[in-house]
Amino acid sequence: MARVIVHATVTLDGFLADEDGGVEWMFGRPSAPEDDLVVEKTMEHIGAIVGGANRTRTIEDGEIPYGGMLKVPVYLMTHTAHEPIERDGIVYTFVVDDIAKAVETAMQAAGDKWVSLLGGSISRQCLQLGLVDELHLDVAPVLLGGGISLFAGLGRRIELERLETSAFASETHLRYRVLR
Repeated sequence: MARVIVHATVTLDGFLADEDGGVEWMFGRPSAPEDDLVVEKTMEHIGAIVGGANRTRTIEDGEIPYGGMLKVPVYLMTHTAHEPIERDGIVYTFVVDDIAKAVETAMQAAGDKWVSLLGGSISRQCLQLGLVDELHLDVAPVLLGGGISLFAGLGRRIELERLETSAFASETHLRYRVLR
């Protein structure tokens, strides 16, 4: 059965992006091959993605999950119905206002692989609903002091069990199981 994960690169103070949605702080850092291997290992296990969308803007603006490197089904949450879109070998299916349905459909598509949740709002909603199995966080050594938070507004306590920790040149990699 598929495992549902939150997979995110965050700053040490827990932000996914700056206040304008910028992520330039993620790039240009010294790295080691081991950093890349941690992310590649996670990506090998991903069989479907659930993220947010503003109609089709995510695709049209080139905000493609994982830069289009993963050729897996993508389920995008939206408030307006839209027919699926196929682009560059990836099918984007739009799910209207029912995140539990999006995750369930993604789990079926993923089979024995993982469903990766992308974005703060999507991740928080799934954590609140008890749909998340693990957190996979790549923590960059930078403090933004403000921006788009991964966990702000979660509104409840969630206990975690540490599964794996590693640190190399550019990031600290943390993997936790969500305890239920």
